[in-house]
Amino acid sequence: MNENQISSFLAIALAILLVILFVLLAVFITLSLKEKNKDKKKRYNEGKNSSEDSTQIKNGVEYNKNSIFSFMEFEKIEDNMIIKKTRQKYIMVIECQGINYDLMSNLEKNSVEQGFLQFLNTLRYPIQLYVQTRTVNLGSSINRYKTKVSEIRDNYVRRQMEYNTMLNSGTYSQKELNEAKFELVKVQNLYEYGLDIIDNTEKMNLNKNILKKHYYIVISHTPEESTITKYGDDELKNMAFSDLYTKAQALISSIGVCGVSGKVLNSEELAELLYVAYNRDESEVYDLEKAIKAGVNELYATAKNVLDKRMIEINKEIEAKANIKANEMAIEAMMNQDKARKVKQREEQMDELIDVVAKNLLDENEEILGTDVVEDAKELIDNQSK
Repeated sequence: MNENQISSFLAIALAILLVILFVLLAVFITLSLKEKNKDKKKRYNEGKNSSEDSTQIKNGVEYNKNSIFSFMEFEKIEDNMIIKKTRQKYIMVIECQGINYDLMSNLEKNSVEQGFLQFLNTLRYPIQLYVQTRTVNLGSSINRYKTKVSEIRDNYVRRQMEYNTMLNSGTYSQKELNEAKFELVKVQNLYEYGLDIIDNTEKMNLNKNILKKHYYIVISHTPEESTITKYGDDELKNMAFSDLYTKAQALISSIGVCGVSGKVLNSEELAELLYVAYNRDESEVYDLEKAIKAGVNELYATAKNVLDKRMIEINKEIEAKANIKANEMAIEAMMNQDKARKVKQREEQMDELIDVVAKNLLDENEEILGTDVVEDAKELIDNQSK
């Protein structure tokens, strides 16, 4: 084999190796592309089937529902309770209405303080006091005022027409006309007063710094470890609700002695409480009540029976009037007890007070009776008392 044959043989071998190398490279690229497409398709299907894996990038930080739920300390809101994760804790919240303590008399302040001491002495479990400051939105109040004022305006127009008819008929006495004029002026003044209220309220609504404080009492129920493993979720929830509702009613009765009314927040109010706590800025623009009125929850919620709604409203009215009556009777009973205590104290000190008043009378008439007579009389009073 000469040198030319060896060169041609090496050239053929090199060409064959290059062809094999290109084939292997093409196969490798094809397999890589298939693997990438397979991964992309898998991720797409997983993202389509599970909304929890959807991500959102904001300010360079990636968020998804899993990260948000891990940030939240509670799992869900159900049966007027906030249920924490793994059902280790159940929370119920009581909203309290404040009282004008500075406008009360000393006796009323004393009654409130005694009631608050009684409330503290009856506590047998830990509670948490929570104060939430919210921006007051007067838009709904302005709309209600306008509705009322429009009704007053219609009444005023009707009475004006009736008075003009009476005046033109000539069949009514001056007394009847004066009475009709008096009623017409009353309605007119009420209508003008309503317009002034609307005008002032709209001016106040332009100020965004109107704040209102909401006061809450937070109570919790923590089931024992053995109870968690022994009972199911529904049984644990029922046990927690029974315990928390009993505690809540006892607390409401205790603070009612102080003149403070309270109520247990329902699930929607609890959602609003958490919504405002986690969304300070957004809650001023679009609150939870507007979302509910807009029908956001109508896609998955069904309306209650009309009779059930009526029963709920009747129970609320009974509870509200019962709280008012209980507070009034408690305050009256406290005032009666204070008066009885003062009367009893006056009766016990009657003899001593008689001696004091008698000596004062003698001192006032010392110029008439003489100093010696006054001193002897006082001595006789002292001896008689002894």
